[in-house]
Amino acid sequence: MTKSELIAELTAANPHLRGQDVEIIVATIFEEITFALSRGERVELRGFGAFTVKHRDARTGRNPRTGASVSVDEKSVPFFKAGKELRLRVNAGKIPRATPAERKQAS
Repeated sequence: MTKSELIAELTAANPHLRGQDVEIIVATIFEEITFALSRGERVELRGFGAFTVKHRDARTGRNPRTGASVSVDEKSVPFFKAGKELRLRVNAGKIPRATPAERKQAS
């Protein structure tokens, strides 16, 4: 799903919101996740997963084409770990959404 498809689906599911407002909401959420990760913070979305930043040390790599040694600088990379509910939905097919009362009872 692309960002524009996400916006279109959210607009269709929420007819009381204007398409421009939905676009601003989605962009703001993505920006906040990006800014938090750039500060080295962890972002957790319950039932979906967690975004973190992992640091990779400098190392000596190999050019796969020539086999020559290549110096690879240290870097930080974003990492996503899927939450339990997301893993269950992906592995077992779509499961029905829990009602707010069921979610409250489960916690």
